[in-house]
Amino acid sequence: MSSAKQKLEFILENISNIEEFKTKYKTIEALLTDSMGYNATLMCLFQIGETLHKLRDESFADKLPIKGTYDVRNFIAHDYEGVNKVIIEDVIRLHLPQLKANIEVILPKI
Repeated sequence: MSSAKQKLEFILENISNIEEFKTKYKTIEALLTDSMGYNATLMCLFQIGETLHKLRDESFADKLPIKGTYDVRNFIAHDYEGVNKVIIEDVIRLHLPQLKANIEVILPKI
Protein backbone atom coordinates (compact mmCIF):
# COMPACT_ATOMS: atom_id res chain seq x y z
CA MET A 1 0.00 0.00 0.00
CA SER A 2 1.75 3.12 -1.13
CA SER A 3 -0.47 5.99 -2.08
CA ALA A 4 -2.44 8.22 0.26
CA LYS A 5 -5.59 7.31 -1.65
CA GLN A 6 -4.99 3.60 -1.05
CA LYS A 7 -4.37 4.22 2.62
CA LEU A 8 -7.60 6.20 2.98
CA GLU A 9 -9.52 3.48 1.15
CA PHE A 10 -8.00 0.88 3.48
CA ILE A 11 -9.19 2.90 6.47
CA LEU A 12 -12.69 3.09 4.98
CA GLU A 13 -12.60 -0.67 4.45
CA ASN A 14 -11.79 -1.20 8.13
CA ILE A 15 -14.55 1.19 9.19
CA SER A 16 -16.93 -0.72 6.93
CA ASN A 17 -15.86 -3.97 8.59
CA ILE A 18 -16.68 -2.56 12.02
CA GLU A 19 -20.06 -1.35 10.70
CA GLU A 20 -20.74 -4.90 9.46
CA PHE A 21 -19.77 -6.31 12.85
CA LYS A 22 -22.22 -3.90 14.51
CA THR A 23 -24.99 -5.08 12.19
CA LYS A 24 -24.24 -8.74 12.86
CA TYR A 25 -24.24 -8.31 16.63
CA LYS A 26 -27.17 -5.85 16.69
CA THR A 27 -25.61 -3.64 19.39
CA ILE A 28 -22.13 -2.35 20.14
CA GLU A 29 -22.40 -3.86 23.61
CA ALA A 30 -23.07 -7.33 22.16
CA LEU A 31 -20.23 -6.88 19.68
CA LEU A 32 -17.75 -6.02 22.41
CA THR A 33 -18.96 -8.81 24.70
CA ASP A 34 -18.35 -11.53 22.11
CA SER A 35 -14.66 -12.48 22.00
CA MET A 36 -14.57 -12.90 18.21
CA GLY A 37 -16.37 -9.61 17.58
CA TYR A 38 -14.24 -7.82 20.16
CA ASN A 39 -10.94 -9.11 18.77
CA ALA A 40 -11.94 -8.36 15.17
CA THR A 41 -13.01 -4.84 16.13
CA LEU A 42 -9.77 -4.13 17.97
CA MET A 43 -7.75 -5.36 14.99
CA CYS A 44 -9.64 -3.01 12.68
CA LEU A 45 -9.09 -0.10 15.09
CA PHE A 46 -5.42 -1.03 15.31
CA GLN A 47 -5.16 -0.98 11.50
CA ILE A 48 -6.98 2.36 11.28
CA GLY A 49 -4.61 3.95 13.81
CA GLU A 50 -1.50 2.52 12.15
CA THR A 51 -2.58 3.62 8.68
CA LEU A 52 -3.62 7.11 9.79
CA HIS A 53 -0.22 7.52 11.42
CA LYS A 54 1.39 6.85 8.03
CA LEU A 55 -0.60 9.78 6.61
CA ARG A 56 0.68 12.32 9.15
CA ASP A 57 2.81 14.21 6.59
CA GLU A 58 0.08 14.55 3.97
CA SER A 59 -1.35 17.99 3.18
CA PHE A 60 -4.78 16.95 4.45
CA ALA A 61 -3.50 15.43 7.72
CA ASP A 62 -4.89 18.29 9.81
CA LYS A 63 -8.40 17.13 8.86
CA LEU A 64 -7.84 13.69 10.40
CA PRO A 65 -7.60 12.65 14.07
CA ILE A 66 -4.16 11.10 13.63
CA LYS A 67 -2.82 11.51 17.15
CA GLY A 68 -5.96 10.26 18.86
CA THR A 69 -6.33 7.20 16.67
CA TYR A 70 -2.66 6.38 17.02
CA ASP A 71 -3.05 6.65 20.79
CA VAL A 72 -5.90 4.10 20.60
CA ARG A 73 -3.68 1.90 18.41
CA ASN A 74 -0.88 2.07 20.98
CA PHE A 75 -3.26 1.30 23.81
CA ILE A 76 -4.52 -1.79 21.94
CA ALA A 77 -1.01 -2.91 21.03
CA HIS A 78 0.62 -2.40 24.42
CA ASP A 79 -2.16 -3.04 26.92
CA TYR A 80 -4.50 -5.42 25.09
CA GLU A 81 -5.90 -6.94 28.28
CA GLY A 82 -6.47 -3.52 29.78
CA VAL A 83 -8.43 -2.02 26.90
CA ASN A 84 -11.42 -0.14 28.26
CA LYS A 85 -14.54 -1.28 26.40
CA VAL A 86 -16.32 1.98 27.23
CA ILE A 87 -13.64 3.92 25.36
CA ILE A 88 -13.84 1.53 22.41
CA GLU A 89 -17.62 1.90 22.36
CA ASP A 90 -17.22 5.68 22.35
CA VAL A 91 -14.75 5.45 19.45
CA ILE A 92 -17.15 3.27 17.46
CA ARG A 93 -20.25 5.30 18.23
CA LEU A 94 -18.87 8.84 17.98
CA HIS A 95 -15.50 9.01 16.30
CA LEU A 96 -15.61 6.48 13.45
CA PRO A 97 -18.63 8.10 11.73
CA GLN A 98 -16.82 11.47 11.78
CA LEU A 99 -13.59 9.93 10.52
CA LYS A 100 -15.51 8.24 7.71
CA ALA A 101 -17.19 11.52 6.76
CA ASN A 102 -13.85 13.37 6.75
CA ILE A 103 -12.21 10.74 4.55
CA GLU A 104 -15.14 10.78 2.14
CA VAL A 105 -14.59 14.53 1.72
CA ILE A 106 -10.82 14.18 1.26
CA LEU A 107 -10.76 11.21 -1.14
CA PRO A 108 -12.23 12.93 -4.21
CA LYS A 109 -9.66 15.71 -3.88
CA ILE A 110 -6.59 13.48 -4.13
